[in-house]
Amino acid sequence: MSFRLKVAALAVAMASSTPLLAADLTVISFGGANKDAQAKAYYQPFEAATGNKIIAGEYNGEMAKVKAMVDTNSVTWDLVEVESPELSRGCDEDMFEELDYSVLGGKDNLVPGAAQLCGVGFFVWSTVLAYNADKLQSAPTSWADFWDVKKFPGKRGLRKGAKYTLEFALMADGVAPKDVYKVLASKDGQERAFKKLDELKPHIQWWEAGAQPPQYLASGDVVMSSAYNGRIAAVQKESNLKVVWDGGIYDFDAWAIPKGAKNKDEALKFIAFSLKPEQQKIYSENIAYGPANKQAVSLLDPALLKDMPTTPENIANQVAMDVTFWADFGEQLEQRFNAWAAK
Repeated sequence: MSFRLKVAALAVAMASSTPLLAADLTVISFGGANKDAQAKAYYQPFEAATGNKIIAGEYNGEMAKVKAMVDTNSVTWDLVEVESPELSRGCDEDMFEELDYSVLGGKDNLVPGAAQLCGVGFFVWSTVLAYNADKLQSAPTSWADFWDVKKFPGKRGLRKGAKYTLEFALMADGVAPKDVYKVLASKDGQERAFKKLDELKPHIQWWEAGAQPPQYLASGDVVMSSAYNGRIAAVQKESNLKVVWDGGIYDFDAWAIPKGAKNKDEALKFIAFSLKPEQQKIYSENIAYGPANKQAVSLLDPALLKDMPTTPENIANQVAMDVTFWADFGEQLEQRFNAWAAK
């Protein structure tokens, strides 16, 4: 064998024995118990299966940060967890990559609504009325009870934003769950919601992160709060916190890839991995959010299903988050809410 052939053969041997360079994938989520469940179900198994390292960050859902990165072509996030209204708005504003579902295993096994143009829902969650049964004489059953400070004295926790707050105000004022967005789309309906919020304002303790409602409830800072159902379920073993499903609002959290992400192909592989029934099962075992892959439901212990927002009895009187409504009205209502809250 000539020297040149030997060198070539050696180069081929070295190339075949050298593993492909692993990618660092920056994945941004909402943190807390949700992030812990994602680490167990997705991050750690994906690292083990691929050799890629997950750099896990967190944020509060602020789209301005994503927009700034995309606009200045300085995207450092490969994948971000977003709620449906932000996904819709971000897709309209060209902030996210369009997804190829042939790479993600198709849409057939996903819960209706999970597969969107620029993102895919990977779990279903609800914002519900939660309360501390140790602090109340009787159990509340509705948002009307939440507003009733005579019958249920004490502070209330609400998310500091228009979304998941104006809807509850209207339900407290007697609007049926199925009519909430129809009423809220009118000027009169918006006035009605803010007027109802005026009644409760002196009794409200605002929250901004999902970890806060269970803390406020456990410490007695508030007796009731709107809360993400999974955050309450995560602490129910060591507390007497309970959930009222009626009047809750359910939605998907989705994976989206910021436009111009450096590791788009690896991000797609991660999304496909996270949608597998086996990984979805592990996720729902670690936090009480419903799987987006329908095949995962049969893998779950029936005892866990009672805490899932998607069981027939739990979802019966809930409201589906109206993405189109918040895409159309979100900006103006959030501005109005911020001005109102600052007074």
